[in-house]
Amino acid sequence: MIGSLSLNPLDAAAALVVLAAVLGYINYRVVGMPHGIGLTIMGAAASLAIVALDRLMPDAELGHVLRDYLQGIDFRAALLDGMLSFLLFAGALHINLQDLRERKWAVAALSTVSVILSTLMVGAGFFAVAALLGVHLSLAWCLVFGALISPTDPVAVLGILKLARVPATLEATVAGESLFNDGVGIVVFSILLVAAMGDTTLSTVDAMEMFAVQAFGGAALGLAIGWLGFIALRSIDEYNLETLITLAIVMGGYALAHRLGVSGPVAMAVAGLLIGNQGVQLAMSDVTRDYIHKFWSLIDEILNSVLFLLIGLEVVTVAMRWDLLVLGLLTIPIVLAARAGSVGGPLAVLSLISPIMKGTFPVLLWGGLRGGISIALALSLPFGPEKDVILSATYVVVIFSVIVQGATVGAAAKRFVGSAGSGGHR
Repeated sequence: MIGSLSLNPLDAAAALVVLAAVLGYINYRVVGMPHGIGLTIMGAAASLAIVALDRLMPDAELGHVLRDYLQGIDFRAALLDGMLSFLLFAGALHINLQDLRERKWAVAALSTVSVILSTLMVGAGFFAVAALLGVHLSLAWCLVFGALISPTDPVAVLGILKLARVPATLEATVAGESLFNDGVGIVVFSILLVAAMGDTTLSTVDAMEMFAVQAFGGAALGLAIGWLGFIALRSIDEYNLETLITLAIVMGGYALAHRLGVSGPVAMAVAGLLIGNQGVQLAMSDVTRDYIHKFWSLIDEILNSVLFLLIGLEVVTVAMRWDLLVLGLLTIPIVLAARAGSVGGPLAVLSLISPIMKGTFPVLLWGGLRGGISIALALSLPFGPEKDVILSATYVVVIFSVIVQGATVGAAAKRFVGSAGSGGHR
């Protein structure tokens, strides 16, 4: 309920799209920030203004109204069970598979080994800082936080990369990592959450089996539905129907992944890569290719706008306590240090096998943006004191990542890649 009005899905969607359009227009004409960053800032500013008005006029209960509205949307369900499938497919659709193959070992290491290393590093650092501030949180719950904050958000990363001209293989490395490590991160998060809650005994073998089923099962499902879609697309030449087929791949494939208990994000990334490469090259006419790219670009833009706006608005759901705010601020350097260690280690090993392109490490370090996925996972935690602590820290890290890193990663990429050459741009 909002006041005396019921909130149905259409009301919620309409309000978000209208607000995103209005704030996007103001940002474009007045503020001039990158679109996603501008929406996040203005969404957060609007939420903080409502909280401030609540303090001045308690009877208005504006913050309560906004919280009810956001709970009616259910950010976690909206992103993880809805928008994420479309965003991952749309992102993968534009990645060149040949460029990705050239960096396959880097992408594989960064989306698996780096996620696990970062989870351990962040978890240990978060545990130490929380204890120092007198915030009581077990190591198991700190590792849960490490798992949800370690994956880079493909939505944030791919949006920024569109604006920064970097060599194609470096773009493929950053984009490939962000597409696959969120699926791995969600699996690791699920395993550690079971352990932290202590409801069941989870052995190392059980955890490895769960990881293998989720990750490799998701990849196999993505290949299967992508191949079926490719066969269907190749057998006809009708762009409206072919666009509908790509939509069916996403919606049907993600729902099927959920039913089968495998990773939907991994499945969507694999299916998007297959359709975006073999499908585009071998199964589509020029008209269909143009139509499908424009359709998915529009879907991507609309959902990106709504997602970044929601990230800003979600500030009202965060526990407003000074100790948690300080903990969140101190967590930022921990997350950045863990990113440096978890990325630098695998890259150093890989450099012994083949040369690493100039600028790869700083771009991966500063381009490792956290976004909606981390907030959605934090919101999915069971109610309790642990959730307040983890959600507050998550929100502070994500806001810093989107606003500070997001606003500067393009310039950082140009600076550090620099003389790596302009060849190979996409």
